[in-house]
Formats: sequence, structure tokens, C-alpha cells
Amino acid sequence: MGNNGQTDSETLYQQAKFFYNQLKTSSSLGSSRENWLKGAGNFRRIYLAEPKSDLAPACLLMLGRLYSDMYSAFGKGIDLGEAISYYRDVDALFPGNRLADDALLIVGHLLLEEVKDPHRAANSFVKIVTDYPDGDMRTAAETKLKELSQQFDIPLPRTMVGDPQFLNLTNVLPVKYWSSDDYTRVVINTSGPVTYREELLEQVGTQPRRLYIDFQDSYIEPRYRSPVPIEDGLLKRIRSGQYSPDTVRVVLDIESISTYKIFSLPSPFRVVIDVRGQAREQTEAVPPVVTANDQFPPHQVVHQDMDTVLKPSDLKAPPDHRETVEPVIELELQPSKELQPVIVLKEMKKYRLEHGAAHTEPSSIASPSLVTASTPGPLSLAQQLGLGVKRIVLDPGHGGKDPGAIAFGLKEKDIVLKVAKQLAEVLRRDLGLTVLLTRESDVYLPLEERTAIANTHDADLFISLHINAHPSPQIRGFETYFLNLSTSDEAMRVAARENATSTHQMSDLQDILQDIMRNSKINESSRLARLVHQSIGSALSASPFPLKDMGVKQAPFYVLIGAEMPAILLEMAFISNPDDAQFLTKDAFINHLTGTISSGIQAYISTNTAQL
Repeated sequence: MGNNGQTDSETLYQQAKFFYNQLKTSSSLGSSRENWLKGAGNFRRIYLAEPKSDLAPACLLMLGRLYSDMYSAFGKGIDLGEAISYYRDVDALFPGNRLADDALLIVGHLLLEEVKDPHRAANSFVKIVTDYPDGDMRTAAETKLKELSQQFDIPLPRTMVGDPQFLNLTNVLPVKYWSSDDYTRVVINTSGPVTYREELLEQVGTQPRRLYIDFQDSYIEPRYRSPVPIEDGLLKRIRSGQYSPDTVRVVLDIESISTYKIFSLPSPFRVVIDVRGQAREQTEAVPPVVTANDQFPPHQVVHQDMDTVLKPSDLKAPPDHRETVEPVIELELQPSKELQPVIVLKEMKKYRLEHGAAHTEPSSIASPSLVTASTPGPLSLAQQLGLGVKRIVLDPGHGGKDPGAIAFGLKEKDIVLKVAKQLAEVLRRDLGLTVLLTRESDVYLPLEERTAIANTHDADLFISLHINAHPSPQIRGFETYFLNLSTSDEAMRVAARENATSTHQMSDLQDILQDIMRNSKINESSRLARLVHQSIGSALSASPFPLKDMGVKQAPFYVLIGAEMPAILLEMAFISNPDDAQFLTKDAFINHLTGTISSGIQAYISTNTAQL
């Protein structure tokens, strides 16, 4: 059709709109359903005459409005169905048209408010967000989707979650926790950095104190919003929910709360909450002695009950790559894209140590096996008094998907595991101590889980074992670290490598540490580091295994943050140095090394005993 035809169609369209406005404003004209049907016929004829013209989508939109008004005026369901159908045709027949997202938004509101079908309404809003991301209706659609997700547990589309670059909501992942009778560590991972605030609710009647954390501009998937009953040690229940359309609230119901610390760590971003409370009274008068046949409680996986949905009212009630440097290959851990279930580490019961009875210790947290010391020695003064050091947690660094430093065909994760197993045997044999390993096989453990293991099991000492690496193969030797702020660039480099993060982020962590470490065991950790370091240096300073003494240093290692006992990190040699790497392959060197570490620990224990 030519210009005249186009002009004629435009004239007919304007006349049809004029008649539509008369239907809406004239009570006498609008009271007749027949007149409304005539108005619909006007737009239908224009559309059918030129179904591909520029006016075609506008005619379909007007037909949707007209039938929607007819439904409001006369209450006939058939009119509502026609309205929804015409609106949908705008998107279906003219995808990408500027009116399509307008039509879909109206469909969503009709399905929600008139049909009372929030799930179908959400589908319409999702189509706007995904198919028309640059349209002017996206913001309105996202707002409705957030509301529907909160009210009806409807999942949000991926395009709205997880990418802070586009101002999306941050995804809050399922909570991990470790709990004992008087200690709980909770770790909440998110898909990116997020602003959060916490509040401690005081006890009301028989309801204990509760701690909740609100994550702003955040979202948690509906399948993870159910309360998790735990009743394991201090922690009774975790409740996670979409508190408001853009706020996730995590509530910790805890038996008792004496003190708590909360801080965040980067790469991946996670919030760590350490809670101390009052232990329950023990009902057993005489705890049983462990035998070699008993099994240590393993990791447990708790699946959330999807039949019990956490409503907002429930929440309101309580008001892998790194930069490669030859010959060292380092791995940078990336946050997992797979959502993880809640993970629990149960507490091992504390057993009475009886003189004359065989010393029995769990050999590993990750393994249920137990090891019995073959030649237990006499009880030390500290053990007889029930004081001093009785339980040590050894932490072989890295593991699983994180190999640590690699050079000359060696992997840090394998070497430190071998050292940890041998050191555990030496400590059990020579000092009669209970020794636990954070891992006894090639498995990956997050850094914050390793500290939680030590705290949950009331360890008296925590020692994390590592092998160093440096871009220069000439750098060699051993160094010992304890947790503190650092002004040394080299110490920050080592900490950044072990933390699997950047030195820039490590600098940001310094501010966090100032508050975290006010009550930490810095002085005791420093003394432990010095005594162990001196023991290694005195025995391994000359042939056949001369190690260069790199000194005792301090740095912000994630694995030491929150440790409630003296804690140190040993960098036992440089895998990137040919001579040190050669030492690490020899059993004789490992024997010497573990013996000197044990002697350093014994010196620390003796000093403690002398101070009793």
C-alpha cells in the first residue's frame, strides 16, 4: 500500500482510539458490551488489513487494553482471556518491538492480580528481563520478580543474580557450620562482595539469645530457605530466608551466646561468624575411654527439609589458575559455581586420660580411623594437673584440587601430608599427646574449615604445615609465621600465596585483622613459633641437611584467623630451590625435620609446665 494507504490506516487507527476513549469516558456509551465489541472490531480490521505494518503491534496492544477494560466492566472471564492473548501476541508476533515488553508487563500483572497465578506471572516478568534487558520495563519487572521470590519462593532468573558488575543481586549460598558444646563457626559464602550487618537479640523468656545477619542487595534460592534443625552442640538451628525482596537474613539459634566475632574474607567472599557460649552440663559422670575399635564421628551432610518453608514472619519473630613462574606452578582457587549443602563437623567427645591406660587418639578429622600409641610414656606434670598441652591439631596445607606449589615433579600437598603423618606419630610416641590431622588424604578443605576443626576439638595447639616457593630458584630456607599485621612485603607475598588471593586484597585485610586479633593468642603464638623455629634451626643448620634460617615472621594468614589456641604456620623449605627440593625427597630429612619440630613443641610444653 502506498503513502495514501498508510495515511488511511493511520487515520483509521486514530479514529479507533477516539472511539475507545469515548467508551471509557461516556457512561451511556460504555455501559453497552456491544459498543465495546464494536470498538474491538475497529482495531481488529486495521490489523487484519496490514498485519505486518508499523501499526500492527499497536493494534494488538490496544485490543488487549480494550478487552481488559471489558473484563473490568462486565466481569466475563472470556474477556480476560482475550486480553491476555492479544497482549502476548505483541511479543510473539513482533519480538523485539518497543511495545512487546509493555505488553508482557501487563500480562504479568493480570496473571498475578486477576488470575491469582504468581508462577505464570513470574514467567512473563522473566521474559522481559531475559529477552528485553535494555527495555524500559526491565526495572519494573525485576521489582515484581523480587517480590514474588520473597512471597512465593519463586526462583529468580540467573541474569538477575551473581554479577555485581551489572548491579545484580548477590547470591547467598548454603551455610556451612562446625559446632561443639561451647563453640560454633558458621561460614556464609556469597557469589561476590556484599554489604552486611549483624544484630544480637537478647533473651526473651525461655527463648535464648539469637544472632542474625542481613545481607543487602542479596538473594537466596528458594530451595535453600528452609530452616535446618541441628541440635548439635551449641548450634540449635539455622534459618535462611528472603527477608525482603533484596535482603537475605540468616538467623542463628544458639544454645547460649557469650561472645561472638564476625568478619569477612575475599576470594571467594565469605562471612565467618565465631560464637562462644556456655557448655551444657555433662550428664555422664565418667566419660568412656576410647578404644581402638571406636570410630571418630565423620563429616555429616545435612539436607534442608523442603517441606518446611521459612516465611518472612518466621525471620521477623526474633525482633583454578595463578600466574606461572618457572619452575614453580601455583594454583589460584576459584569459587565453586556449584551450590553446596550445609556441612556439619560433629564434636569428638572429650575422654578422661587414665594413667596406665593405652593412649588412643583419632588420627584424623577426615578419617574415622583411630591410632593407638604403641609405647605411651609417663604422664607429664601438665597432664597430671589437667593443664598444659594435651591435644594438637596438625594441618597439612592444600590438598585435593589445590596442589599448592609445584616444582621438580613435587607437589606441596603431598609433601606436607607426609610430614604431618610422621610428625603425628612422633608427638604421640615421644610426648604422649593426642594428635588430630585436618586431613589424612588428598582432599580439599577451605582454610576457614581447618581453623574450625581445631576450635571445635578444643585443641591446645594448631600447627599448619606448608612448603614455600619463590620466583627466584636461589631463594631457600625455612621460616615460621604467627598471625599478626605485617609490614614486610615478602611476608605479605607468602601470605597471599597461601591464602590464594592477591597482595592487594591482603592489604585490605589488615584493617579487618585489627579488630579480629584483639583477643587472639598473639603472644603465646609468637613464643611457640620462636621455640619451634629455634629447634629446627639448631638441628638443621649444617650438613647433611643445611637449611637456611629465614627467621620468625608475622603475617595475616586466613588459616590462622580465629584460632583460639596458640597457632603457627611453618614454611619448611622452598620447593622452588633445587637443593631444598632434593632434601624434601629424602626420608632421612623428613625424619630429622619432624624430630626437630617435636622438640620445639616439647620445649614450649616444658615452659608452660614450669609456669604452672
